[in-house]
Amino acid sequence: QVQLVESGGGLVQAGGSLRLSCAASGSIFSINRMGWYRQAPGNQRELVASISWLLTTTYADSVKGRFTISRDNAKNTVSLQMNSLKSEDTAVYFCKLSNRRGAQWDDYWGQGTQVTVSS
Repeated sequence: QVQLVESGGGLVQAGGSLRLSCAASGSIFSINRMGWYRQAPGNQRELVASISWLLTTTYADSVKGRFTISRDNAKNTVSLQMNSLKSEDTAVYFCKLSNRRGAQWDDYWGQGTQVTVSS
């Protein structure tokens, strides 16, 4: 099992910045992917950014150039630096870790942290 604990959400004005952090513990495989997803009321959960164990990154088009994902493999943490925040970034942000086990991936989720951007 894997436990994920997020921190860093809150209320910020449009144009401001926030940094989210997620600490993973438990059975973390060497080949894994960590990422951030978000879900706004009435919407499906969507990928914001992800980063592999090789540090390759993927970003949603809506956050490219504004958000930066990073990870510390030694500490099993992943962070999301969010700049130039917009009201449409308001959502609950979830940390996800996917362990690669053979041909399949086992997914684990954090409980989520609220990000509210006021306009």
